[in-house]
Amino acid sequence: MAKLLLIAAGGTGGHMFPAQALAEAMLARGWRVKLSTDDRGARYAGGFPAEVTVERVASATFARGGVAAKLMVPFRILGGVLGAVVSQLRDRPAIVVGFGGYPSIPALSAAWLLRRPRMIHEQNGVLGRVNQLFARRVHKVACGTWPTALPAGVTGEPTGNPVRQSVLDRAAAPYIPPGDYPMSMLVIGGSQGARILSDVVPAAVALLPDGLRGNLRIAHQARDEDGARAAAAYEAAGVRAEIAPFFSDIPRRLSEAQLVISRSGASSVADISVIGRPSILIPFAAATGDHQTANARGLLDAAAAVVLPEKALDAALLAGHIAAILDDPHKAETMARAALGEGKPDATARLVALVEDLGGDTE
Repeated sequence: MAKLLLIAAGGTGGHMFPAQALAEAMLARGWRVKLSTDDRGARYAGGFPAEVTVERVASATFARGGVAAKLMVPFRILGGVLGAVVSQLRDRPAIVVGFGGYPSIPALSAAWLLRRPRMIHEQNGVLGRVNQLFARRVHKVACGTWPTALPAGVTGEPTGNPVRQSVLDRAAAPYIPPGDYPMSMLVIGGSQGARILSDVVPAAVALLPDGLRGNLRIAHQARDEDGARAAAAYEAAGVRAEIAPFFSDIPRRLSEAQLVISRSGASSVADISVIGRPSILIPFAAATGDHQTANARGLLDAAAAVVLPEKALDAALLAGHIAAILDDPHKAETMARAALGEGKPDATARLVALVEDLGGDTE
């Protein structure tokens, strides 16, 4: 029977998209793949190949809920660990790979207890809480952003962040520079902290010169509670805008965009780099360890992106940067090429090599 890879990942796109990329690659190499996640993560499971078995585990986070809910967290996690031990005794995965998030705790804990080969992949330049916990308890630490701040004595393997096949299909897509014709601008805010973009970006667009503003076609990812407000602001500015809480075709929209305004989550930075687009990045100020600023550093240093701290963000400042890029085709093209130079389309292959090296000889 084919070897089994058990992927454990939390319930955000930042964890699930690279996990999906690894799943796609390992299935193509003849492995079986199981995904261990919670109810939040299961929302992303529809993007995984149908051959991937999805196992929902009991997990919880200390970040949400009242006192009673927080008191129950250790018991829910313990229940998840016990269930994962039983599952791994039955299925005997060749390797367990964790991508972070509380839902990865049960599978990684069970692998540690059962002495199964195990590794983690950290997408950001700073380890998340769960990966920090397991960094010394796994055989390999793969790093999506390099350098990554690691605990003393822990050695990381720089792999880059795997991107989904739908992103690879549009890798290095030809860039159409801005000009006096309809232009696409994509605004993506990640799974959290997007409210400020829904307030500031429409206000900034309203400040643009009439000619530039009239050429813009905007796709803006906004929370349900913010969408109507953002839509009204764009309409008042006379700008065509498509507003949705989630776009399932981000790779296509990225490839068609003249400019991207985004949080600097690891997956967003990886997608922007592999496709190669100029961007204005606004790191999420409340990100653990300010890891989104670390994620943006490579594109900033390469002059592929403008990075604006959230505390300094206002409509006039943002409007100035949008105009500086879209009014200068040479600058925009240069930024697009520089972004492409930071991309790592082989990140999945590097991660696959680590997985097969660590789990390839397991019976």
